[in-house]
Amino acid sequence: MKYAIIAAGEGSRLAQEGISRPKPLVELNGEPMIERLMRIFHQNGAEEIVVIVNRLHPETEAFVKELSEKHADWNITIEVQTTPSSMHSFAVLAPHLADDPFCLTTVDTIFREEDFEAYIKAFHRALQEGYDGCMAVTDFVDDEKPLYVGTDDEMNVDGFYDTYEPRLKFISGGIYALTPKAIETLHVCMKEGRSRMRNFQRALIEDGQRLKAYLFPKILDVDHAADIAKAEAFLKS
Repeated sequence: MKYAIIAAGEGSRLAQEGISRPKPLVELNGEPMIERLMRIFHQNGAEEIVVIVNRLHPETEAFVKELSEKHADWNITIEVQTTPSSMHSFAVLAPHLADDPFCLTTVDTIFREEDFEAYIKAFHRALQEGYDGCMAVTDFVDDEKPLYVGTDDEMNVDGFYDTYEPRLKFISGGIYALTPKAIETLHVCMKEGRSRMRNFQRALIEDGQRLKAYLFPKILDVDHAADIAKAEAFLKS
């Protein structure tokens, strides 16, 4: 199984709020976010870790290359490109992910390690049951523009929604465990000029892919300077 990290954002909001480091290098309890993700992925059986970083932040590229030399067994592949959106970044990574099940997330998605380990195990069970993917969801809402996830009583995903409805219990956690079949959907999205990861997720449903939702007790994103302290406290709790 492969793992992929989108770390190509500009981190403009953090910079405006006085954080000088690029977002991937922001430390949580003394560990850079991108290194934390790679460590966790390696511990969960990563055969390869593929990451895209922004060309505008050469210090991030240098850090990832240093990690690759320091941890040769992590098998890190790096793409350096400035892209207009996360979905475009995903498209850059896609050729590396077309032959194995994979897990994709953005660099600022924060979760507890034990919850992630259980999620990956759930993904493998879902594959055995004929599903095409396992999407992380949470009922903890701390997002400026959450993507609501519709599910049935057995946690089968039936849709993704921008607007809240009473039946919608969960939001997307921004972690996607998928099969190479999803890459075909991504190519169609790119060809049609769709943007944003949430539209890719909708396209998965439109294509008839079977997706299971897996509930995380809590997932945070680091978008603002104040989120750093929140994330550190969450991981310590």
